[in-house]
Amino acid sequence: MHIGIVEDDPDQLALLSLWLEGAQHSVRGFGTAADYLEALKKEHFDFLLIDWMLPDGTGVDLLPWVRDNLGWDVPVLVVTAREDEETVVLALQSGADDYVVKPLKHLELLARLAALARRVRSGGMPVLRLGAFEIDITRQRLTLDDEPVPMTQKEFDLSAYLFQNPGKLLSRDHLLNKIWGINVDVDTRTVDTHVSRLRKKLSLDGSKGWKLAPVYGVGYRFERVEISA
Repeated sequence: MHIGIVEDDPDQLALLSLWLEGAQHSVRGFGTAADYLEALKKEHFDFLLIDWMLPDGTGVDLLPWVRDNLGWDVPVLVVTAREDEETVVLALQSGADDYVVKPLKHLELLARLAALARRVRSGGMPVLRLGAFEIDITRQRLTLDDEPVPMTQKEFDLSAYLFQNPGKLLSRDHLLNKIWGINVDVDTRTVDTHVSRLRKKLSLDGSKGWKLAPVYGVGYRFERVEISA
């Protein structure tokens, strides 16, 4: 993949480039948000790696432009020195697909990058299996205990995204943009309505080993639940 990185620390940028080039990726690095934006207007990147804090801005300044102009097909991984929930939520709401916290770990970074790339690669992960659930993305089919579950297209799309992001805090705005797209004439209550339907259809109350849990004031987390014997 051709990866565009914005990181203001020259040593950190050199290290990231070394890791990624060692994994057979091509890399272009930038030290400011302004230089990065100019490059994004002229050059195609398969993957974006964005440092959250930059000398002339933050990820909040970059991510909305990326999503408005490049859409949602290009994966975006945010790098941040902060791991407080407020920063994480803001990054996801602004358009990030995932985040990693400094100090960075070589193998973890490559694994997260590969996981995000699989998510958008056609046919990269056609079947997902989590306990009693199986989602065949290619055939647009979800089964629970080997029985097909009737679903609308948006219910299936939301299910597939949740099953690809277990354990992550997903804001309502993030889900709305991911599933319904940008500039749609619907609000976050649409997300709540579909979540409520999925809870009932898929028994996402923990009884089947998975729970779709609300996070007050933010969104939802799809998480594994231990079932007592």
